[in-house]
Amino acid sequence: MPPIAQRATTFTESVIREMTRIANQYDAINLAQGFPDFPMPAPMKEAACAAIQGDINQYAITWGASAFRLALAEKYRRWYGMDVDPDREITVTCGSTEAMAATFLALINPGDEVIVLEPFYENYGPDAILAGAKPVFVPLEPPHWRLDPERLRRAFSARTRAIIVNTPHNPTGRVLTREEISLIAELCREHDAWAFTDSPYEHMVYVGHHHEIAMWPGMRERTVTISSLSKTYSSTGWRIGWAIAPAAQTGAIRKVHDFLTVGAPAPLQAAAAVGMAFDADYYNHFMLGYQERRDVLAAALGEAGFRFTVPEGAYYVLADFSPLSDLNDVEFAKWMVQEIGVATVPGSSFFSHKEAGAKYVRFAFCKKLETLERARERLSRLASRV
Repeated sequence: MPPIAQRATTFTESVIREMTRIANQYDAINLAQGFPDFPMPAPMKEAACAAIQGDINQYAITWGASAFRLALAEKYRRWYGMDVDPDREITVTCGSTEAMAATFLALINPGDEVIVLEPFYENYGPDAILAGAKPVFVPLEPPHWRLDPERLRRAFSARTRAIIVNTPHNPTGRVLTREEISLIAELCREHDAWAFTDSPYEHMVYVGHHHEIAMWPGMRERTVTISSLSKTYSSTGWRIGWAIAPAAQTGAIRKVHDFLTVGAPAPLQAAAAVGMAFDADYYNHFMLGYQERRDVLAAALGEAGFRFTVPEGAYYVLADFSPLSDLNDVEFAKWMVQEIGVATVPGSSFFSHKEAGAKYVRFAFCKKLETLERARERLSRLASRV
C-alpha cells in the first residue's frame, strides 16, 4: 500500500468524538461532546418540515440560500450594528468547522503563522496544518485563564497572518474583555494580520459581554466573523455555519467552500432563517437556562472535589482533578466512564504540549437539568472510589 499523506499523520482523530463512542459503550452520561439532549426550537423544526414538504430539497446557491443570507445580515445589524452585504460578504457553510477550514485554505499561505490561544478547540491545529501554516500558541494563565498582554505581543511577528479569536472560549468558558479585544485589534492592525473569530457561543454569556472584533476601528476589513446555528439553536446535527468577510476575501472563501462541500442543506437553511428572526426574549431565556445548568454542574463538581473556575460563558467547565487522582487525564477520563458512569474529555486534547493538560478534564453542561442531576449523583461517588 502507498503511504498516506504526511499531513494526515500530524494530527489524530477527534478525542471528543472518541469519548462519545466510549460513553455509548459503557452507557455513561455523556458530558464530553457538546451536543444538547433536549429539543431545538419548535418553530425551526416545523419550518424544516415545511421546507422539505415544499420541495426545497435540491441544491441551494453554493454560498447560501438568499433568504438565509438576508436573515443573517439583518441579525448582525440588529445585534452588533454590523453592516453586512448578504450578496457579497456571506458564505454559508456546513457548520462553523467548515467555515474555519475554508477560511484557512482561502487566506493562509504555507509558512504563515497563526496565533492560537491555549487551551484551544481541537480543530484549530489541524486547520493550520492543512493550510501549511504554523500555529503559534499563546497560553491563557490558569486558574482564571487570563490573557497576558506581553506574551501576546511577543507572539506577533512579520510572519503572523492571523489570530483565532474564540470568545466565549472553548474549553475554559472565558469571555474576553473589551480591553483584551482592543489589544488583539491593535496588534492585528500593527502587523497587518487577520482576526478569524469563532463565536458559536456568542449568546451564552453569564459574565461580561460578547464583543465582535469586526466592530473595532480598522477591523472590519481584516476580520472573518465565523459562527453557526449549532449552539444557539440546539441543532448541532444540522451543520449550518457561516463566514462573514470583506467581498474580495469572500470570493476566495466561496471558491474553497464550493469544492469542499458544494453547499449546506437547502431545507435547513430555509428553517434557519426563521431562527434568525427570534427576538431578545428567546436569547434571554436561552442564556438563563444555560446559567442554571452551569450552576448545577459547578455545584456537583465542587462537591466531588474538583478545582475549577466557574465559566463566564459557553457551556464547558475545564476542571482540575489532581486533588482526586494521580492518573493522567486520558486514564482518568476512561476510568470515570467505566467506574463512575460520566464521560468527559481529557484535557490534553486542548493543549499543544500534552503534559500541560494532563490534570484537566472538560465537562459539557448542555444537558437537561435532570441529566445533570443524574450526573451529580454519580459524581458524588467519586470520593469513595478514588
